[in-house]
Amino acid sequence: MAKVLMNGNSIIGEAAIRAGCQCYFGYPITPQNELTEYMATHLSRRKGCTFIQAESEISAINMVYGASLTGVRAMTSSSSPGISLKQEGISYLSACQLPAVIVNMSRGGPGLGSISAAQSDYFQATRGGGHGDYRTIVLAPSSGQELADYTHRAFELADKYLLPVIILGDGMLGQMMEPVEFKHEAPEVPPVRENAVRGAKGRPSVAITTFTSKPAELEEINWSLFRRYQMIQRQETTYDTYMIDDAKLIVIAFGVAARIAKGAVKNARAQGLKVGMIRPVTLWPFPMEAVAALTNKTKYFLVFEMNMGQMLEDVQLAVCGNGDISFYGRPGGVIPTPSEVLKVISRQYYQKGLK
Repeated sequence: MAKVLMNGNSIIGEAAIRAGCQCYFGYPITPQNELTEYMATHLSRRKGCTFIQAESEISAINMVYGASLTGVRAMTSSSSPGISLKQEGISYLSACQLPAVIVNMSRGGPGLGSISAAQSDYFQATRGGGHGDYRTIVLAPSSGQELADYTHRAFELADKYLLPVIILGDGMLGQMMEPVEFKHEAPEVPPVRENAVRGAKGRPSVAITTFTSKPAELEEINWSLFRRYQMIQRQETTYDTYMIDDAKLIVIAFGVAARIAKGAVKNARAQGLKVGMIRPVTLWPFPMEAVAALTNKTKYFLVFEMNMGQMLEDVQLAVCGNGDISFYGRPGGVIPTPSEVLKVISRQYYQKGLK
């Protein structure tokens, strides 16, 4: 199939339609509006599919909740403060064990912040974000092609484990144009889950609720979810590595920051510096074991993020005191260049006596 040139937000929209998404509910906020526009144009033309621009982010996530109950694949999208408003609904989806895909093309914060790209929603995405003991799978693509591939994967994972899946991008990834190849065709008849609530039709009615007055019953629900999360950690943890075999210093970055870091690592290698990189693709589950294993190669790590140091905490937990971890971050929507990151790499390399 020939590649097409599209912006990142539109790539997600097309990939979602090809994954069998039947319902999209959203509310405008920059820098993800092209995704809402794409779904308004293309999803609404498909038979049996629904696009609704809701009156608020809270309404949108609850519409996803209702659509998921009926067994169809449903999605919403927003950016940082809009995702904050969706957190209660995401907690309810998790409690009811309902699949959904939530896209966050994050922007600078805190508060209303700016519309520039940032990675300051890592804590929100990987720690649940809302109330109660729950987790969401978090995918962090770094290119247009990965937006296509991981959007499709997000729907598969949501249905497999019956939980919300978050695609965590940023304003830069959503706006930039890249060639992409779509590897799936949209199904003629989108799938419907077996446990869908679509009318009694002669059988006893089914009520799905998140409330129980019995603590022991709620405890067992929590343990059941926890066992599922453990299975996800064993089976779905994903990451990429680059030039780590002989690396004396390893850079750890995710999403679009990893693209910037990879350019810096290439240039560092050209200067004779033995530098490598690991990129978590699933931010939850975080590749704890893979990062821990790197301490057998080197003790020196540089975490690079477009925030004040959020993934840094997971790296520290993974290394568990068995390494020297430095951090470089640019918050507030500032986008560093590969040459800027190269300067930091070079400084760390020489200061640690690795040359």
